[in-house]
Amino acid sequence: MTPERPQPGSITPASAVSTALRITACTGQHIGDRPEQQDRVGIFTSRRLPDSALFVVADGMGGKTGGAMAAQQVMSTAKNIFAEYSLGDSIESLLTEIVNEAHLVIRLSALSTEKEPHSTLAALVVQPHRADWAHVGDSRIYRFSEGKLVGRTIDHSYVEQLVNEGKLDRHGASSHRLSNLLTHALGTNKQPSIDFGSIDILSPGDTFFLCSDGLWHYFSDNELAVMLSTYPPRKASERLIHVARERADGGGDNCTLAIVRMEPVDQRHGRASLGSTSDSTFP
Repeated sequence: MTPERPQPGSITPASAVSTALRITACTGQHIGDRPEQQDRVGIFTSRRLPDSALFVVADGMGGKTGGAMAAQQVMSTAKNIFAEYSLGDSIESLLTEIVNEAHLVIRLSALSTEKEPHSTLAALVVQPHRADWAHVGDSRIYRFSEGKLVGRTIDHSYVEQLVNEGKLDRHGASSHRLSNLLTHALGTNKQPSIDFGSIDILSPGDTFFLCSDGLWHYFSDNELAVMLSTYPPRKASERLIHVARERADGGGDNCTLAIVRMEPVDQRHGRASLGSTSDSTFP
């Protein structure tokens, strides 16, 4: 049975569970066949929000270091705002503040550097048994449960707009010559549109996958599901980047990813926690 198409930014809730969970996470990057790595990825914690973490992927655009600068400003903004999170504020307001402040900082940088820096953003906050996310652009957030895709964010792109209008099918979208043309990004002349989503119950084995278009472009949803359910996070990261590089055949973009898996812990721990993390950076 084909899963129902998710709405922009939506992910279907899982079943209720009472198991204590820990987060196992991994990040990975490859410069691809580009002269510069303009993607950024980060995992951040906050002393004011214990047992939780913020995961961010940003795909910078702009050329001549402008894209790298924009993506790095997304990382710095996310880290600083999450660190000063005020208890009682909603996570959606936190994510909105990250987007709006990063957008403003990138625009101000453009004025002072005479460059045109832009960036996408995919951000996920995981708390005990709950996750919230936001995205701008075409960096994606997928959620897998029991080895199957439950949903993913919908790109802010021209080809996605054509698909939504019924003017282009999914196969045509993957090979369209304007597939990298975005309708929203941080740092442009218009205020970015933000799509949000959340799930208030997480289950053991639930996996979130954040990535830039330099990675997801080379995989079907089913291939991602198989890869992420077959291997532990670090091995999956290595395999995904290896296959993406093979399929790029010398013409690949920067590719960046973060894998976030919920795993059960001994009930004696009595709390959720951020478990092991690792990263893979390839030449």
